[in-house]
Amino acid sequence: MPELVTPPAVRINARRIVAAGTVLWFAAFVALLPFYGWLGRHHHRIWLETCLAGWILGVLGLAIMSRHRRIGRTV
Repeated sequence: MPELVTPPAVRINARRIVAAGTVLWFAAFVALLPFYGWLGRHHHRIWLETCLAGWILGVLGLAIMSRHRRIGRTV
């Protein structure tokens, strides 16, 4: 049986990916704001809350990644 060889890790810019996701969550939140009343009447306000949570978690993730980079804990 041949020995399995693990391929080398792919280097990615995780900060850019997290930043893009954070911007998209914020854009979705802003896009849903004009429909606040409609979302509430139809019991879909969770969409707005989900976008807000995604944006907040993205900002927290960026802060944590910045802290790790500053103290040299990046891969």
